Amino acid sequence: MRVILAEDSTLLREGLVRLLAEEGHEVLAAVGDGEALVEAVLQAGTDVDAVVADVRMPPTHTDEGLRAALEIRRLRPDVRVLVLSQYVEKKYATELMSGDIEGVGYLLKDRVAQVSDFLEALDRVGAGGTAFDPEVVRQLLARTSHADPLTKLTARERQVLELMAQGLTNASIAQTLHVSQSAVEKHVNALFDKLELSHTTGYSRRVLAVLRYLGS
Repeated sequence: MRVILAEDSTLLREGLVRLLAEEGHEVLAAVGDGEALVEAVLQAGTDVDAVVADVRMPPTHTDEGLRAALEIRRLRPDVRVLVLSQYVEKKYATELMSGDIEGVGYLLKDRVAQVSDFLEALDRVGAGGTAFDPEVVRQLLARTSHADPLTKLTARERQVLELMAQGLTNASIAQTLHVSQSAVEKHVNALFDKLELSHTTGYSRRVLAVLRYLGS
């Protein structure tokens, strides 16, 4: 995969460059702020497959990376985006996750326990899937808990919804909850009915529908 990296910490940036290169990825550019990230993506043209971006970068160290990710999604929707952050920036995270989320991820740095977790998430996003930290999903779900349709869900359906939003397949959800896959499928169908969401084919499309609802 051809990647552009944005991280303001020189030490971490160089470490990620080496890690990605060791895994067989080609790092086209490694920059330290959001403006340089957008510029690097536009200069790379069709050569870039994905970007990995920190959220808080110069000059204000607030949400530059996330806003740059949104700009890249607007200008180059074919480019995959994996965002890394120490915090859940709710406003822009909701915006990022409410559009077309095929090939989008949002991970919390402190919760990436293993390097393999990060690499697996990057591979999933690069393949057009999603990778959302459970804490990100939990906070965004809590933000919309007042919505009437969500109150119709059972505790188990809410669990399934949270795992779906993280990017898990039905088989993975079944394994996580220690239930059969057919039971998960029943919960999925039930929660879609309660949320008045049209049934779709393809796991990324169903997550998109759920997150669009949550962001509304």
